[in-house]
Amino acid sequence: MDSRRLLRSSALVVVTAGLLASGCSSGSSSTTATASTTSAAGARASAALRTYYQQKLTWRACGVPGFECSTMKAPLDYDKPATSINLAVARKKATGPGKRIGSLLVNPGGPGGTAVGYLQQFAGLGYPAPVRARYDMVAVDPRGVARSEPVECLTSQEMDAYTQVDQTPDDAAEKAALETSFKNFAAGCEKHSGKVLPHVSTVEAARDMDILRQLLGDEKLHYVGASYGTFLGATYAELFPERTGRLVLDGAMDPSLSALEMNRDQTAGFETAFESFAADCVQHGDCPLGTVSAAEASKQLKKFFSDLDAKPVETGESRKLGEALATTGVIAAMYDETTWPELRTGLARAMKGDGSGLLTLADSYYERDAEGKYANLMYANAAVNCLDQPPSFSGPDNLAAELPSFEKASPVFGEGFAWAALNCTYWPLKATGTPHRIEAKGAAPIVVVGTTRDPATPYKWAKSLASQLASGRLLTYEGDGHTAYGRGSDCIDTAINTYLLEGTAPPAAKKCT
Repeated sequence: MDSRRLLRSSALVVVTAGLLASGCSSGSSSTTATASTTSAAGARASAALRTYYQQKLTWRACGVPGFECSTMKAPLDYDKPATSINLAVARKKATGPGKRIGSLLVNPGGPGGTAVGYLQQFAGLGYPAPVRARYDMVAVDPRGVARSEPVECLTSQEMDAYTQVDQTPDDAAEKAALETSFKNFAAGCEKHSGKVLPHVSTVEAARDMDILRQLLGDEKLHYVGASYGTFLGATYAELFPERTGRLVLDGAMDPSLSALEMNRDQTAGFETAFESFAADCVQHGDCPLGTVSAAEASKQLKKFFSDLDAKPVETGESRKLGEALATTGVIAAMYDETTWPELRTGLARAMKGDGSGLLTLADSYYERDAEGKYANLMYANAAVNCLDQPPSFSGPDNLAAELPSFEKASPVFGEGFAWAALNCTYWPLKATGTPHRIEAKGAAPIVVVGTTRDPATPYKWAKSLASQLASGRLLTYEGDGHTAYGRGSDCIDTAINTYLLEGTAPPAAKKCT
């Protein structure tokens, strides 16, 4: 799979859970007993956690030349660590020359993206040679993801139906159908993954990374995280600032925002990205959205979606291209400007009755393979998001009140994005996290990377996170697409490589093109 597509993510509604602390008043014998009991329980938990930090990794070949795989155990519930889960780990040892620095953990985001797959298909092969020479390249699939006790929710046929549900409902019946689809999705997750579902939070995944750090023999965690991976990395720094090494957070998220704020910001981000695509498209004679202006292209796309809502087009298979899948196909192409020619072609063919090109883009977004099977990306995505943060809306009435703000953020995508954000409303578990600032006082310098026209993680999120982190350094890429490292900017790559190899963070507010 294309490395850029490995970085794609679903609706990013994420924020970290705060650390829970219990306080006791003094002066009573019952309070003293409670404190003693709590202390004893904490000691037992610490002893149980020690066994996880002292386990040994057994490495084996795993089918990809140059890579080794292993399995590590982590507590299913950190408060009751006796029960464990298995997490998949992979590495590619430092190739030399030069002195080995340590391990470099990578995560492509999501939540739900497979870090092991990203390592084996891109990072372990495509990261700059000097970085691969001096670091063991390492990945762990977070709990609930891919090879690490994956969350499962629907059959392939059920998922096909789910991806085609109209997300711009026109009447009561269509609204009810959309609500039912969210409820069925949530019920499927609870039915098939009830054991792991309460324990896939970002805080737990960050704690898993600290166990792995110890097992790899590193005093500090060195890490490159993209998209949601920036939130995972920032959470690690918050929990373990003294163990934080060289962290690169590329395509940064803002943990201080509510789910509603994040969804609305992301809606505006995709509008910005589409405007950039449209401005480019109208410069080409084959632009199916006209050659007059970006504003006209936006109107044409909205009309095209409306036409598909009324009458889907053929794709060459049993699924037709309706508004929902077409919108997903367009969104998928916003992540990487090198996909824009493919989008132009797909739109042109769809407008002539052949929806196969846009369907291919939509399938890449959902990680649906040629046999019709889905990776667990979307299942893990919902599971993590809905646990990390309270839902955007309490129900359809609340959504209706906020809908105008979404449509203002994006005349093209606003309505669909708003309704898509209703998914966590019906989640079977209460969120364990709340929005808050992450400062990570005491951590070494952390490089936060933002792209000015990033659709999925708007640039202002990177600015905000860099300002929150006590040691944050903002590195700006003035360009299109999602994330910046390894996307063709020598300026960005040099700054990050220097940081990873020498520990020298770029100067404050450095900008690159």
